[in-house]
Amino acid sequence: MEIRNDWTREEIKEIFDKPVLELIYEAATVHREHNDPSEVQVCTLLSIKTGGCSEDCSYCPQSVKYKTDITVQSLLDVDFVLNKARTAQENGSTRFCMGAAWREVRDNRDFDKVLDMVKGVNAMGMEVCCTLGMLSKEQAQKLKDAGLYAYNHNLDTSEENYDDIITTRTYNDRLETIDNIRDAEISVCSGGIIGLGETNEDRIGMLHTLSTMKEHPESVPVNALVPVPGTPMENQPRVSVWDMVRMIATARIIMPRAQVRLSAGRVSMSMEEQALCFLAGANSIFAGDELLTTPNPEVDQDKQMFQKLNLKPRASFKGAAAEKHFA
Repeated sequence: MEIRNDWTREEIKEIFDKPVLELIYEAATVHREHNDPSEVQVCTLLSIKTGGCSEDCSYCPQSVKYKTDITVQSLLDVDFVLNKARTAQENGSTRFCMGAAWREVRDNRDFDKVLDMVKGVNAMGMEVCCTLGMLSKEQAQKLKDAGLYAYNHNLDTSEENYDDIITTRTYNDRLETIDNIRDAEISVCSGGIIGLGETNEDRIGMLHTLSTMKEHPESVPVNALVPVPGTPMENQPRVSVWDMVRMIATARIIMPRAQVRLSAGRVSMSMEEQALCFLAGANSIFAGDELLTTPNPEVDQDKQMFQKLNLKPRASFKGAAAEKHFA
Protein backbone atom coordinates (compact mmCIF):
# COMPACT_ATOMS: atom_id res chain seq x y z
CA MET A 1 0.00 0.00 0.00
CA GLU A 2 1.43 3.38 -1.02
CA ILE A 3 1.94 6.21 1.48
CA ARG A 4 -0.52 8.98 0.66
CA ASN A 5 -0.81 12.55 1.92
CA ASP A 6 -3.82 13.47 -0.22
CA TRP A 7 -6.62 11.65 1.61
CA THR A 8 -10.06 13.25 1.36
CA ARG A 9 -12.47 13.36 4.28
CA GLU A 10 -14.87 11.23 2.23
CA GLU A 11 -12.25 8.50 1.77
CA ILE A 12 -11.39 8.52 5.47
CA LYS A 13 -15.08 8.41 6.42
CA GLU A 14 -15.59 5.42 4.13
CA ILE A 15 -12.79 3.58 5.97
CA PHE A 16 -13.90 4.73 9.44
CA ASP A 17 -17.51 3.60 8.85
CA LYS A 18 -16.70 0.04 7.71
CA PRO A 19 -18.11 -2.87 9.73
CA VAL A 20 -15.73 -3.10 12.67
CA LEU A 21 -14.43 -6.64 12.00
CA GLU A 22 -13.78 -5.80 8.35
CA LEU A 23 -12.01 -2.61 9.47
CA ILE A 24 -9.80 -4.51 11.92
CA TYR A 25 -8.91 -7.07 9.25
CA GLU A 26 -7.93 -4.38 6.74
CA ALA A 27 -5.90 -2.47 9.34
CA ALA A 28 -4.14 -5.66 10.47
CA THR A 29 -3.24 -6.41 6.85
CA VAL A 30 -1.80 -2.92 6.30
CA HIS A 31 0.03 -3.14 9.63
CA ARG A 32 1.77 -6.35 8.57
CA GLU A 33 2.81 -4.83 5.25
CA HIS A 34 4.65 -1.96 6.92
CA ASN A 35 5.55 -3.05 10.45
CA ASP A 36 6.51 -6.07 12.55
CA PRO A 37 3.18 -6.89 14.29
CA SER A 38 4.99 -8.57 17.19
CA GLU A 39 6.85 -5.35 18.08
CA VAL A 40 5.38 -2.73 20.40
CA GLN A 41 7.40 0.26 21.52
CA VAL A 42 7.35 0.90 25.26
CA CYS A 43 7.51 4.60 26.18
CA THR A 44 7.63 6.26 29.59
CA LEU A 45 6.12 9.69 30.21
CA LEU A 46 7.22 11.79 33.17
CA SER A 47 5.72 15.09 34.31
CA ILE A 48 8.77 17.27 34.91
CA LYS A 49 6.69 20.34 35.84
CA THR A 50 3.14 19.82 37.09
CA GLY A 51 0.12 22.12 37.32
CA GLY A 52 -0.20 25.88 37.23
CA CYS A 53 -0.79 26.03 33.47
CA SER A 54 -2.50 29.17 32.11
CA GLU A 55 -4.30 27.25 29.33
CA ASP A 56 -7.99 26.32 29.70
CA CYS A 57 -7.97 22.87 28.01
CA SER A 58 -11.28 21.58 29.35
CA TYR A 59 -10.03 18.01 29.92
CA CYS A 60 -6.87 18.92 31.83
CA PRO A 61 -6.50 18.97 35.63
CA GLN A 62 -3.28 20.98 35.34
CA SER A 63 -5.05 24.20 34.33
CA VAL A 64 -5.10 27.02 36.91
CA LYS A 65 -8.68 27.69 35.85
CA TYR A 66 -10.07 24.50 37.46
CA LYS A 67 -10.13 23.28 41.05
CA THR A 68 -8.65 19.78 41.01
CA ASP A 69 -6.51 17.84 43.46
CA ILE A 70 -3.33 18.41 41.43
CA THR A 71 -0.45 19.77 43.49
CA VAL A 72 1.52 22.40 41.61
CA GLN A 73 5.15 21.34 41.34
CA SER A 74 8.05 23.36 39.93
CA LEU A 75 10.51 21.93 37.42
CA LEU A 76 12.23 18.79 38.70
CA ASP A 77 15.99 18.58 39.18
CA VAL A 78 18.01 17.25 36.26
CA ASP A 79 19.57 14.37 38.25
CA PHE A 80 16.16 13.24 39.53
CA VAL A 81 14.79 13.11 35.97
CA LEU A 82 17.83 11.22 34.65
CA ASN A 83 17.44 8.63 37.42
CA LYS A 84 13.80 8.17 36.39
CA ALA A 85 14.94 7.69 32.79
CA ARG A 86 17.44 5.01 33.84
CA THR A 87 14.73 3.15 35.75
CA ALA A 88 12.42 3.35 32.74
CA GLN A 89 15.17 1.98 30.51
CA GLU A 90 15.79 -0.90 32.93
CA ASN A 91 12.06 -1.71 32.73
CA GLY A 92 12.14 -1.96 28.93
CA SER A 93 11.27 1.57 27.77
CA THR A 94 13.09 2.77 24.65
CA ARG A 95 11.51 6.24 24.55
CA PHE A 96 11.45 8.68 27.46
CA CYS A 97 9.06 11.61 27.19
CA MET A 98 9.19 14.64 29.50
CA GLY A 99 6.10 16.82 29.89
CA ALA A 100 5.92 20.30 31.38
CA ALA A 101 2.63 22.10 32.05
CA TRP A 102 3.61 25.24 30.18
CA ARG A 103 1.62 27.22 27.62
CA GLU A 104 4.82 27.80 25.69
CA VAL A 105 8.55 27.43 26.12
CA ARG A 106 10.33 30.51 27.48
CA ASP A 107 14.03 31.22 27.07
CA ASN A 108 15.08 31.03 30.71
CA ARG A 109 16.92 28.86 33.25
CA ASP A 110 14.10 26.28 33.26
CA PHE A 111 14.51 25.76 29.52
CA ASP A 112 18.29 25.45 30.02
CA LYS A 113 17.60 22.69 32.58
CA VAL A 114 15.32 20.91 30.11
CA LEU A 115 18.11 21.04 27.52
CA ASP A 116 20.42 19.38 30.07
CA MET A 117 17.78 16.69 30.69
CA VAL A 118 17.54 16.08 26.92
CA LYS A 119 21.33 15.74 26.64
CA GLY A 120 21.40 13.30 29.56
CA VAL A 121 18.62 11.01 28.30
CA ASN A 122 20.03 11.08 24.78
CA ALA A 123 23.39 9.93 26.15
CA MET A 124 21.67 6.82 27.56
CA GLY A 125 20.76 5.69 24.05
CA MET A 126 17.02 6.26 24.50
CA GLU A 127 14.77 8.19 22.14
CA VAL A 128 14.13 11.40 24.06
CA CYS A 129 10.83 13.21 23.61
CA CYS A 130 9.42 16.41 25.12
CA THR A 131 5.99 18.00 25.32
CA LEU A 132 6.40 21.56 26.56
CA GLY A 133 3.67 23.51 24.76
CA MET A 134 4.27 25.94 21.92
CA LEU A 135 7.81 26.65 20.81
CA SER A 136 9.56 28.85 18.28
CA LYS A 137 11.85 27.78 15.44
CA GLU A 138 14.89 28.85 17.48
CA GLN A 139 13.79 26.84 20.52
CA ALA A 140 13.09 23.80 18.36
CA GLN A 141 16.62 24.06 16.97
CA LYS A 142 18.10 24.28 20.49
CA LEU A 143 16.23 21.11 21.46
CA LYS A 144 17.47 19.38 18.30
CA ASP A 145 21.05 20.42 19.02
CA ALA A 146 20.72 19.00 22.55
CA GLY A 147 19.75 15.62 21.07
CA LEU A 148 15.94 15.73 21.12
CA TYR A 149 14.52 12.90 19.00
CA ALA A 150 10.78 13.63 19.12
CA TYR A 151 8.36 16.36 20.21
CA ASN A 152 4.75 15.73 21.17
CA HIS A 153 2.17 18.37 20.29
CA ASN A 154 -1.32 16.91 19.97
CA LEU A 155 -4.09 18.44 17.87
CA ASP A 156 -6.56 17.13 20.51
CA THR A 157 -9.62 17.23 18.23
CA SER A 158 -10.85 18.53 14.87
CA GLU A 159 -10.39 22.15 13.85
CA GLU A 160 -14.18 22.59 13.89
CA ASN A 161 -14.51 21.31 17.47
CA TYR A 162 -11.34 22.91 18.82
CA ASP A 163 -12.82 26.17 20.15
CA ASP A 164 -15.31 24.18 22.27
CA ILE A 165 -12.39 22.50 24.06
CA ILE A 166 -9.71 25.21 24.29
CA THR A 167 -9.92 29.00 23.94
CA THR A 168 -6.44 30.09 25.05
CA ARG A 169 -4.70 29.18 21.80
CA THR A 170 -5.79 28.46 18.25
CA TYR A 171 -5.62 25.41 16.03
CA ASN A 172 -3.19 27.32 13.83
CA ASP A 173 -0.93 27.85 16.86
CA ARG A 174 -0.71 24.08 17.16
CA LEU A 175 0.00 23.58 13.47
CA GLU A 176 2.68 26.29 13.54
CA THR A 177 4.48 24.54 16.41
CA ILE A 178 4.35 21.25 14.49
CA ASP A 179 5.88 23.02 11.47
CA ASN A 180 8.66 24.42 13.69
CA ILE A 181 9.35 20.91 15.02
CA ARG A 182 9.49 19.43 11.54
CA ASP A 183 11.67 22.24 10.18
CA ALA A 184 14.23 21.42 12.91
CA GLU A 185 14.13 17.79 11.70
CA ILE A 186 12.72 16.59 15.02
CA SER A 187 10.35 13.63 14.81
CA VAL A 188 6.71 14.75 15.14
CA CYS A 189 4.42 13.06 17.67
CA SER A 190 0.85 14.32 17.23
CA GLY A 191 -2.56 12.76 17.78
CA GLY A 192 -5.59 13.53 19.88
CA ILE A 193 -8.18 12.62 22.47
CA ILE A 194 -11.55 10.96 21.96
CA GLY A 195 -14.37 11.21 24.47
CA LEU A 196 -14.50 15.01 24.62
CA GLY A 197 -18.10 15.09 23.39
CA GLU A 198 -16.99 15.24 19.76
CA THR A 199 -18.84 13.64 16.82
CA ASN A 200 -17.50 10.96 14.50
CA GLU A 201 -17.12 13.74 11.93
CA ASP A 202 -14.75 15.48 14.36
CA ARG A 203 -12.72 12.30 14.77
CA ILE A 204 -12.52 11.93 10.99
CA GLY A 205 -11.58 15.62 10.69
CA MET A 206 -8.66 15.24 13.10
CA LEU A 207 -7.40 12.14 11.25
CA HIS A 208 -7.74 14.05 7.97
CA THR A 209 -5.54 16.90 9.28
CA LEU A 210 -2.88 14.45 10.47
CA SER A 211 -2.88 12.31 7.33
CA THR A 212 -2.66 15.26 4.91
CA MET A 213 0.38 16.89 6.53
CA LYS A 214 3.35 17.08 4.14
CA GLU A 215 4.83 14.24 6.22
CA HIS A 216 2.72 12.00 8.43
CA PRO A 217 3.60 12.30 12.12
CA GLU A 218 6.07 9.55 13.00
CA SER A 219 3.97 8.95 16.11
CA VAL A 220 0.18 9.28 16.47
CA PRO A 221 -1.10 8.93 20.06
CA VAL A 222 -4.74 7.90 20.38
CA ASN A 223 -5.96 8.92 23.84
CA ALA A 224 -9.25 8.08 25.49
CA LEU A 225 -10.36 10.80 27.88
CA VAL A 226 -9.74 10.07 31.55
CA PRO A 227 -12.36 12.35 33.17
CA VAL A 228 -10.94 14.23 36.15
CA PRO A 229 -13.15 15.75 38.88
CA GLY A 230 -13.04 19.54 38.81
CA THR A 231 -12.60 19.83 35.04
CA PRO A 232 -15.45 20.68 32.63
CA MET A 233 -15.14 17.14 31.22
CA GLU A 234 -15.53 15.40 34.60
CA ASN A 235 -18.89 13.79 33.71
CA GLN A 236 -18.02 12.52 30.23
CA PRO A 237 -18.79 8.79 29.79
CA ARG A 238 -16.00 6.30 29.24
CA VAL A 239 -15.05 5.77 25.61
CA SER A 240 -15.86 2.26 24.38
CA VAL A 241 -13.11 -0.04 23.15
CA TRP A 242 -14.84 -0.11 19.75
CA ASP A 243 -14.39 3.66 19.42
CA MET A 244 -10.69 3.26 20.23
CA VAL A 245 -10.38 0.39 17.73
CA ARG A 246 -12.03 2.46 14.97
CA MET A 247 -9.62 5.35 15.56
CA ILE A 248 -6.55 3.11 15.74
CA ALA A 249 -7.51 1.03 12.71
CA THR A 250 -8.34 4.07 10.57
CA ALA A 251 -5.11 5.80 11.61
CA ARG A 252 -3.16 2.64 10.72
CA ILE A 253 -4.71 2.37 7.25
CA ILE A 254 -4.20 6.03 6.28
CA MET A 255 -0.79 6.44 8.00
CA PRO A 256 0.73 2.97 7.52
CA ARG A 257 4.22 3.64 8.90
CA ALA A 258 3.29 5.78 11.91
CA GLN A 259 3.74 4.50 15.43
CA VAL A 260 0.09 4.43 16.53
CA ARG A 261 0.26 4.86 20.29
CA LEU A 262 -2.32 3.37 22.63
CA SER A 263 -2.12 6.16 25.18
CA ALA A 264 -4.33 7.62 27.94
CA GLY A 265 -7.32 5.54 28.99
CA ARG A 266 -5.43 2.25 28.81
CA VAL A 267 -5.76 1.81 32.59
CA SER A 268 -9.47 1.00 32.22
CA MET A 269 -8.93 -1.48 29.36
CA SER A 270 -8.65 -5.21 29.90
CA MET A 271 -5.85 -7.23 28.32
CA GLU A 272 -8.36 -8.52 25.76
CA GLU A 273 -9.38 -4.98 24.80
CA GLN A 274 -5.76 -3.94 24.43
CA ALA A 275 -5.10 -7.02 22.30
CA LEU A 276 -7.86 -5.87 19.92
CA CYS A 277 -6.10 -2.51 19.65
CA PHE A 278 -2.78 -4.20 18.83
CA LEU A 279 -4.54 -6.33 16.23
CA ALA A 280 -6.00 -3.13 14.72
CA GLY A 281 -2.53 -1.65 14.33
CA ALA A 282 -1.47 -0.05 17.63
CA ASN A 283 2.25 -0.62 18.06
CA SER A 284 3.23 1.56 20.97
CA ILE A 285 2.16 2.05 24.58
CA PHE A 286 3.05 4.31 27.46
CA ALA A 287 4.30 2.35 30.47
CA GLY A 288 4.72 3.38 34.10
CA ASP A 289 2.37 4.17 36.94
CA GLU A 290 0.93 7.39 35.50
CA LEU A 291 0.67 9.48 32.35
CA LEU A 292 1.50 12.99 33.51
CA THR A 293 -1.29 13.11 36.13
CA THR A 294 -3.67 10.27 35.21
CA PRO A 295 -3.38 6.58 36.18
CA ASN A 296 -1.71 4.02 33.92
CA PRO A 297 -1.23 0.23 34.21
CA GLU A 298 1.78 -0.81 36.26
CA VAL A 299 4.95 -2.02 34.58
CA ASP A 300 4.53 -5.61 35.84
CA GLN A 301 1.05 -5.84 34.33
CA ASP A 302 2.46 -4.80 30.96
CA LYS A 303 5.25 -7.37 31.19
CA GLN A 304 2.63 -10.08 31.80
CA MET A 305 0.58 -8.82 28.84
CA PHE A 306 3.60 -8.85 26.53
CA GLN A 307 4.35 -12.42 27.62
CA LYS A 308 0.75 -13.56 27.10
CA LEU A 309 0.45 -11.93 23.66
CA ASN A 310 4.00 -12.85 22.56
CA LEU A 311 4.89 -9.21 22.01
CA LYS A 312 8.43 -7.85 22.18
CA PRO A 313 9.55 -4.28 22.93
CA ARG A 314 10.60 -2.40 19.82
CA ALA A 315 14.22 -1.20 19.88
CA SER A 316 15.11 2.50 19.90
CA PHE A 317 15.78 4.44 16.71
CA LYS A 318 14.01 2.36 14.08
CA GLY A 319 12.40 3.58 10.87
CA ALA A 320 12.54 6.64 8.63
CA ALA A 321 12.55 9.15 11.50
CA ALA A 322 15.69 7.56 12.95
CA GLU A 323 17.44 7.66 9.57
CA LYS A 324 16.72 11.39 9.37
CA HIS A 325 17.84 11.91 12.99
CA PHE A 326 21.26 10.42 12.38
CA ALA A 327 21.74 11.92 8.91
